[in-house]
Amino acid sequence: MTRVDFYVLGQDSDQARLVLACRIAEKAMLRDQRVFIHSDPADARRLDELLWTFSQGSFVPHRVVAGADAAAAPEPVLIGTGECPAAEHWEVLINLADEVPEFFSRYERVVEPVDANPVRRQASRERYKFYRDRGYPLSTHQL
Repeated sequence: MTRVDFYVLGQDSDQARLVLACRIAEKAMLRDQRVFIHSDPADARRLDELLWTFSQGSFVPHRVVAGADAAAAPEPVLIGTGECPAAEHWEVLINLADEVPEFFSRYERVVEPVDANPVRRQASRERYKFYRDRGYPLSTHQL
C-alpha cells in the first residue's frame, strides 16, 4: 500500500517548498529510486531550473515531460503536469498540486511538501483527509 508523507515547513514560502521537493527528489535518486514530481506548469518551469541550482555541487538528472514522453525518459527524476509515467514502476511521487492525483496509488510513496501559506495549507489538509479516509498510512514531519 502507498505510504504518504507530509513535510510541513513553518514558513510561508513557495520557494522553500520547491527547494524541499528538490532535496527529497535528490535523496530518493541517490537511493536509486525513480521520482515523478507532479506540479502545475509554472512550478514545473521553476523546478526544472532549481534542480540544477538548489544546492552547490548537486546534480539531479531530470526532464520535464508531458504524457507519453514520460514512458521513454531515462532520467531518474521527471517533472510532469498531467499524467504519470506509463507502465514503468516508480517509487516516489512528489505532489505539488492542490489535488490528489488520480494515479497516486501506483507509487510506493507519496510526498506532500507543505508550506505555511494559508491557501496551500488548507488544500493540504483536504489531501490529508482524502488519504486518511481511504486508509493510507500517513506520516507528518514538521521541519
